[in-house]
Amino acid sequence: MKQQAKEDALVGRIARQLGVAKSNAPALGLGDDAALWKARGGHEVVLTSDWFLEGSHFLRAKHPPDAVGWKCLARAVSDIAAMGGAPRCFLLSLALPPQLTGRWLDEFLRGLKRASHALGCQAAGGDTSRQDKVLINVTVIGEVPAGRAVLRSGARAGDLLYVSGTLGQADLGLEQLRRQRGMARASSAALRKHLFPEPRLKLGQWLAEKRLATAMMDLSDGLSTDLPRLCAGSSVGARIRMDCLPASSLASPAEARKLALNGGDDYELLFTVSARNASRLPKKFHGLPLTCVGAITKERKILLETERGIEPMRSGGWDPFR
Repeated sequence: MKQQAKEDALVGRIARQLGVAKSNAPALGLGDDAALWKARGGHEVVLTSDWFLEGSHFLRAKHPPDAVGWKCLARAVSDIAAMGGAPRCFLLSLALPPQLTGRWLDEFLRGLKRASHALGCQAAGGDTSRQDKVLINVTVIGEVPAGRAVLRSGARAGDLLYVSGTLGQADLGLEQLRRQRGMARASSAALRKHLFPEPRLKLGQWLAEKRLATAMMDLSDGLSTDLPRLCAGSSVGARIRMDCLPASSLASPAEARKLALNGGDDYELLFTVSARNASRLPKKFHGLPLTCVGAITKERKILLETERGIEPMRSGGWDPFR
């Protein structure tokens, strides 16, 4: 293909690389004007959209194209996991420079295809354009059994607050990436978490199916930034114990605690469980730790218990406008 590919050829290349099988696809119409999709009986549709931008979310000289492909879909699917849903298909809007329509694009699509297969979410269409920087927007369509979606608005005073996995590890991976020369490799657990995050789909679906989670969201911008959003949705407050945060063992204790509180890009689940149902929650779900980090309070303040005492929790996570 020539360096400056025509859009039709570029779209055809994307379709071939993603290997769309119309016989199995929930969406019909890749290459048509629009896609057709129908939810299964007894299910509601879940929709989400996510930007992934060069310079803001990834660095072309540092992030491997296949990791960019994986992560742009995984981070959008994480929103479906946070509702207790299952992803079905996605739309990809991609703008990139002409010089990236060859090898870079092929590697990007390989990573995107791996994520598509792993997450059970097939390509349904999208759009392409030319731009000096890589701009990616992914829209995911999913479904959840009717009446079972877990919202941010269901937390009540007395509920216990849980997180899945380890917090701050992805941000630690980003720090390691910045110190490396050239293109990053997933050479540590922290770098793997940063480059190839895994949405907690099975956990979200299980919590919804068992009606255990009263409220839930995914941790994309850091606990200190995301927790106030969940509390605002439920008109409640929270009290967090710093010594309970599941911090990474790959950093010094002080740095690990800071990353656990403020580090973004983890895509773990933050959820509340009523005190009477807490005994039904295992310490691990398919090997993934589930940690109680605090409780929901009636007073609409978010407090942090530290070795120095109790203090207001300040938002120190990711904010694109900060």
